[in-house]
Amino acid sequence: MRIAVAGAGVAGLAVAAFLARSGSEVVVYDKLSEPAPVGSGLIIQPTGQAVLSALDLIDPLRRRGARIDRLFGRTNGTGRIVLDVRYAPLGEEAHGIAVHRATLFDLLLGKAVEAGAQFERRRDVAAVDAGAEGSALVFVDGRRSPRFDLVIDAMGVRSPLIKRADAFLDYGAIWTNLPWPGNGSFTDNVLEQRYEKASRMAGVLPIGVIPGSDKPMTAFFWSLRQDAFDAWRHRGLASWKDDVLRFWPQTAPFIEAITHEEQLVFARYAHHTLKHPVRKGLLHIGDSWRAASPQLGQGANMALLDAAALARALERNGELDDALAAFVSMRRFHVRLYQLASWLFTPVYQSDSRVLPWLRDVVAAPLSRMPPAPYLLASMVAGTLGGPLRAYQRDLRVDGRQGRLSRSRRR
Repeated sequence: MRIAVAGAGVAGLAVAAFLARSGSEVVVYDKLSEPAPVGSGLIIQPTGQAVLSALDLIDPLRRRGARIDRLFGRTNGTGRIVLDVRYAPLGEEAHGIAVHRATLFDLLLGKAVEAGAQFERRRDVAAVDAGAEGSALVFVDGRRSPRFDLVIDAMGVRSPLIKRADAFLDYGAIWTNLPWPGNGSFTDNVLEQRYEKASRMAGVLPIGVIPGSDKPMTAFFWSLRQDAFDAWRHRGLASWKDDVLRFWPQTAPFIEAITHEEQLVFARYAHHTLKHPVRKGLLHIGDSWRAASPQLGQGANMALLDAAALARALERNGELDDALAAFVSMRRFHVRLYQLASWLFTPVYQSDSRVLPWLRDVVAAPLSRMPPAPYLLASMVAGTLGGPLRAYQRDLRVDGRQGRLSRSRRR
């Protein structure tokens, strides 16, 4: 098959690597002069690890990332524990791997190039022209691509190929990458967060080493309403740093390393789900299909699962329409489950509500420590809730403890 992939993010690079490796002619179109990552730290969950294992990328990911065994959070002031999710209930070796997005990007880009995917740079996509002889990308400058059997939209929530109402949430976050202090003030295998109600949150995530460096790094983030961003900038960096230190004095080693505003990037979060990710000659995957806040940490992992599922569906079905229907069938339940969970959990940790954080602190937090809640929470965070690979488990086997995905022999 001849396949065009629009967007060189996690979803685009992963699907390009899978499909080029299977023998398809794959061309990736990206609007940048050179493909580059966007974003900061993320956690590759056991589901994402399984997919990366199938691409032979799990070992380099482990070498460059930071093992995460626990997600932990307290309320500011009272010190009440309101988040305590451990991977241990899923097995001794179950864990997350936190990395900078540039690390994951570097690994996936290398694999896509190695598999034979071609890249067309400085191609800003505006539309798709689907016809009887295939689909072509239409670019902002009026040029067109050749026609392909399939166009895959992996351009994310801002994709010009999706029609939807404004999907952006009230809250986003300021992110920065800083050296890991190594002084014992934080544990190097824990994502740690502090909360004040649901309107203020800060977090520290060890992310291993980034490309071009051998020094361990940290992703630090600060929750902020989108409509408060301009006011935040006008207040000045020094005033914000004072706020953070009063809120969480333990972060002093990180805050002292922030010397200019350019180190900080504001990330906007969105929530949307396309009812139909497939239309004639076009398939939406990753955040183009559905996007959610990072509260459950599933964005990159869902994109990786999409790529693996599509590769398997195309391999098992001779007709393109059948393959796309099989792909949607494989992913539909898992997508709906996590979109619902994200919709329910996000306002508990990021919103202006006074009732939801009270319920979180007084009711939900104690209940979360009672069996079987620890196992269910671990499964939700690990991405394994709903059995995302069960639809094709005869062909792919997931070892939840090791985070491996491999082919099993057919009987």
